[in-house]
Amino acid sequence: METLVLNRGYEPVARVPWQRAVTLLFRGKVEVVEEYEDRHIRSVTLVFKMPSVVRLIRALGRARRNLKFSRENVYARDAGKCQYCERRVPRHEVTYDHVLPRSRGGLTTWENIVIACLACNQRKGGRTPEQAGMTLRCAPVKPKKLPEMFRLTLTFDRGVPESWKNWLRDYAYWNTELDE
Repeated sequence: METLVLNRGYEPVARVPWQRAVTLLFRGKVEVVEEYEDRHIRSVTLVFKMPSVVRLIRALGRARRNLKFSRENVYARDAGKCQYCERRVPRHEVTYDHVLPRSRGGLTTWENIVIACLACNQRKGGRTPEQAGMTLRCAPVKPKKLPEMFRLTLTFDRGVPESWKNWLRDYAYWNTELDE
């Protein structure tokens, strides 16, 4: 079981194990917004409902950290689109392509990895995009930051409890770009 964490403005910022949420609660860092109806936490002297959604009481300072190279962050950088055909690729179908193949000395770095659909990745094979007659839509670079909404979508794309859905739907509604 996990707990959704909201910032002071009631925007979702993370999902944490329920144990972490209870620790934050007892340290006075969060308040409970919603609880799981059918889940209880029992100790020798206490019984209370497990928190489903909590809100930070004070704003947390943002630590500037180096953006970690990971599959999820590459997926977020490329907005979930194949960098060869620009087709949106669902998380469960995504492949990661070395622009300069490893067999030719290509490294696994921000500047050499892109999202590709299976068809494009197989078509390219162990060649460079030029050798395969394919065009790379955007040059892969290390991003300074990831799009916030996309990061949250990644974080919350696994199954979510019913009590979270209103918080996530409202956030998605107010934080998406408008079409022209």
